[in-house]
Amino acid sequence: MRLLKVLVVLILAAVIGLAGYAYFGDMQPVRSEVRSPVSGAPAPAAATEDGTGTE
Repeated sequence: MRLLKVLVVLILAAVIGLAGYAYFGDMQPVRSEVRSPVSGAPAPAAATEDGTGTE
């Protein structure tokens, strides 16, 4: 009889948890526009073995 009560409590907790997840788990995030400046300047040339930056 005691095992049956524990089983009923666990099933009830699972049903309540599933209902809570179904209600709160479907919330959409708040969206906002984010703008970041992008530099259009070319990247500096990589240094070569002689250190001049040209081939």
